[in-house]
Amino acid sequence: MKNELFTYRRKSYMELGQIYFWTATTNKWQHLLYDDTFKDVIIDSLRHLSNQGKLEVFAFVIMPNHIHLIWRVNEQNGKETTTGSFLKYTAHEFKRLLKAKNNTELEDYKVEASNKRYEFWQRDSLAVHLYTPEVMYQKLDYIHANPVAKRWQLVNDPCDYKYSTARFYEKDIADYSFIKDLRNEV
Repeated sequence: MKNELFTYRRKSYMELGQIYFWTATTNKWQHLLYDDTFKDVIIDSLRHLSNQGKLEVFAFVIMPNHIHLIWRVNEQNGKETTTGSFLKYTAHEFKRLLKAKNNTELEDYKVEASNKRYEFWQRDSLAVHLYTPEVMYQKLDYIHANPVAKRWQLVNDPCDYKYSTARFYEKDIADYSFIKDLRNEV
């Protein structure tokens, strides 16, 4: 028997119109997102999809090898899911940026697949339905605590981390115009 039969895969189904905590991880947990240029691609994509009304972003943090979001997907993006569009667009941009740098890092994302040569996101994104205010606030705190976690120590205060919504919730500073206030949802 092949070991793949026993490999754990998360199910990431999201119902339209519901609020979810969502996590996506870079392929092989590589630190692609350490570079702010790649974080900006994520921000641009979230802004674009938000402005189109496809989704609403309530909170996020972009870490060196993963992202956490609290969001609501409102509608499909044409024939594909809005989540799929987000992952596909960011992957294409990551590839373009790495090619422009003309370095060997792109090879770290090479895969043996019939439909693509590179994979930037792991295929097992996690979606957790936020069904009570207590769960919403617990996930919000978790997201904002990521940059100060012992494992990362990117900053001393969550509000000092640029790629997070901590300043919005703690100091009422709207660094990102597309953010919706989760407190208005409960």
